[in-house]
Amino acid sequence: MRLTLILALLIGLLSGCGRAPVPDGTIVLTYASPYPATHTFSRADQAWMDYIAQQSKGRIRIKPYWGGALLSSNENMLEIRHGVADIGMITPMYARSAHLQRIQPSFYSGVGTMADQIAVYRCLAATYPAFNAEVRGLHVLAVQGGNFPGILTRNRPVRTLADLKGLRLRAQEDTANVLRALGADPVNMSMAEVYPSMAKGVIDGVITPVDALKSMHLADVASYYTTLRIPRGAYPARAMGDKVWQRLSPADQALFTRAEGVWEAAMITGLDKSVAVSMDYAKGAGLNFVAPAPGAQEEFDSLYRANATRLGATLGKLGIPGRQIAEHATALVAARTAGQPLDCGKTQ
Repeated sequence: MRLTLILALLIGLLSGCGRAPVPDGTIVLTYASPYPATHTFSRADQAWMDYIAQQSKGRIRIKPYWGGALLSSNENMLEIRHGVADIGMITPMYARSAHLQRIQPSFYSGVGTMADQIAVYRCLAATYPAFNAEVRGLHVLAVQGGNFPGILTRNRPVRTLADLKGLRLRAQEDTANVLRALGADPVNMSMAEVYPSMAKGVIDGVITPVDALKSMHLADVASYYTTLRIPRGAYPARAMGDKVWQRLSPADQALFTRAEGVWEAAMITGLDKSVAVSMDYAKGAGLNFVAPAPGAQEEFDSLYRANATRLGATLGKLGIPGRQIAEHATALVAARTAGQPLDCGKTQ
């Protein structure tokens, strides 16, 4: 944390050298991401920055720092709260104190699209205060869904659930217990650590969507990708420090609020496009795509739903109505799948 703060200070000092004066009334905000400027996520970030610049007529400028120059992979929420960057990509599922955020992606079993993932998350966050309590000190600017993950492995194909036994796999909390029950050894690490960990043989594989095969070059350190469809939900992914938010005028706050939909739509568009490109890249790298054996998907889905209910119940000891949230999420997913309007205020 200390090293990150020192680095941020040095970058700030150096970036001011030789720069033309900023016109009076101009707001300059820093944005930080662990990904390079060419990444799918970063292109969505840039589309959002362009929208802010256009709508504010250049009065609000966003200065990006790519490639992890300012924020760390695991402590980014804390760093944004303390002003290391004004705005940044956040990963609450890795924060030790964010118990609900780590578990809640398991509540979306059966969800069909990324837009549905985002809609269900926003509904739940608007109904249950625990969602926003775990990102306190931040103002969420965008919620991110994602393509459904499969199983990427270095040396061993996974065709049946029994093939998971003994594999050390990077996985998030919502999938980890299911994998553990099947004999795998799940590891919770940031995606930024996956490539070197796979290359060195520290882990045997990762639960990841297809788009990461190219964007993070994971196809270069693996041999097999099993197309088992693993459920996933949405999560708050971009945020501004609350102190920075409070300094904005109501009109500027309204602009950033309008921009939330622009950012989320840009991420969906980018992720959709990246799938086909990533598939071609992975095949060119020699990656073998493996279809799960008959019945494996249904068996996994059953285990996943049971685990989601169990995980939700564990939150009760923390004063979080996890089981109720899980049941509400199930109802919201069913309504969305049926094309019905979401009743965000309905708690069962």
